[in-house]
Amino acid sequence: MVTPAVKREAVAHLKVLFGLSERRACEIAGADRKTIRYQSRRAPDAALRGRLRDLANERRRFVWLPAALRPSQAGRRGLRDQPHLPALPRGRLTVRKSKARRKALGTRAPILVEARANARWSLDFVHDQFACGRRFRVLNLVDDVTRECLAAIPDTSVSGRRVARELTELIERRGRPGLIVSDNGTELTSNAILKWCAEHRVEWHYIAPGKPMKNGFVESLNGRKRDEFLNETLFRNLAHARHLINAWVTDYNTTRPHSALGYQTPAGFALHLKTAIARQA
Repeated sequence: MVTPAVKREAVAHLKVLFGLSERRACEIAGADRKTIRYQSRRAPDAALRGRLRDLANERRRFVWLPAALRPSQAGRRGLRDQPHLPALPRGRLTVRKSKARRKALGTRAPILVEARANARWSLDFVHDQFACGRRFRVLNLVDDVTRECLAAIPDTSVSGRRVARELTELIERRGRPGLIVSDNGTELTSNAILKWCAEHRVEWHYIAPGKPMKNGFVESLNGRKRDEFLNETLFRNLAHARHLINAWVTDYNTTRPHSALGYQTPAGFALHLKTAIARQA
């Protein structure tokens, strides 16, 4: 018996079952009489707790506190305005994650990136499979500054030429990046990519082999996508996967808050950053 609620239940049980006085029941349960007699004067927060459960049902793999900090699209007050936030239940609202074993960390130097959109892009592949068991891959591209998911291209096979073609279409819509970071996959080190870099005058940086942490921005996106979407979804075929993945990208950029951006959405942060740069100019 640790929490006051459990101690209150124990005292009440002793009083009813054995006819003990409150003083004697508190002595046996190891509870303070002031704690047993205390009655909370706080509002029940039924609507707020219901909102938390709705968010947890909507995003089962999302940490509950950042989700609750997101103001409702309907104009309701978010938990940011609630002074008694620590008193709300913090557990049992999401699927529990296994904690990794702690490892010794050395000194790490921060990666310096200019605070503007298109300063650096990162890309990587993530794998999944259809309901029939056939595997497919998704090419993820992310803006390292705004954290926007620029593209997510699913297909059963993505060659170097396909990557170059998708990058060309993305540049036409968004503009040329200052730098692109990737691992040393065969598709990304092919002659098609080398030719594309020379034609578009884009610098391409390959991380050290076996060091995925050097490409941490897109690896973070891959992890969130795997945990919150891919592991929760069953894809019937390629057309079904493309439809759902495009919807997830839209939700990720415009609705889902990002903890690294102060719980702003990537699209909102990109607009804020663009406005700040325009004012400075």
